[in-house]
Parts: sequence; C-alpha cells; structure tokens
Amino acid sequence: MHASQPEPTDQLTVEISRDLEDIVPIFLDNRKKDVQTLRNALSKQDLRTVQTLGHRMKGDGGGFGFDRITEIGAAMERAAQLEDHSTIEQHIVQLEDFLKRVTVVYR
Repeated sequence: MHASQPEPTDQLTVEISRDLEDIVPIFLDNRKKDVQTLRNALSKQDLRTVQTLGHRMKGDGGGFGFDRITEIGAAMERAAQLEDHSTIEQHIVQLEDFLKRVTVVYR
C-alpha cells in the first residue's frame, strides 16, 4: 500500500481594488509567461534576462497589489547579479507556486 501525496489546496487570497479588475488578469497571465521565459533564460545562462524580469516584477508587483511578486522579483534580481543559479531556480518555483495558488478578490 502506498500513500499518495495530497494536492496543495491552500489558496492565497489577495484583495485588489476593483479599479484594477480589467488589468490584473492580464498582469497575472504575463507573470505565468515569465515563468517559462525565466526557465529558458536560466537554461541558457542568460542572467541579464533573469535580472531584468526580476527587476520588473520588483517594481510592478506591489503596484498591482501583489507584494509577494515584488519580494520574489527583488530576490531573483539579486540572485542573478550574484550569478546564483540554484537560488534563481528556487525563486522561479516560488513564483510558479504563488501564481497557481493565488485567488484575487476585488473590493
């Protein structure tokens, strides 16, 4: 008998201003695309792209109400500057996990 691992069910709820309702889904879709772009860049050792995307997330995340994206972006930017490939990969996984679990509530 073998136990299967449970699916992560812990959703993260983020409250966002209703004024951003039209653009938040686009913002989140673009971050999902960034995950693949980051993976491709890392596999090619293109740390400039990783640093640029991290910097952009650091700047944009909080403006959309996603402080966690800002935190991940800042850490990813720093890891790229330090050429720390394993830390970059960890942050890509964190971003992907956040995007899978986040639920937006407009207020």
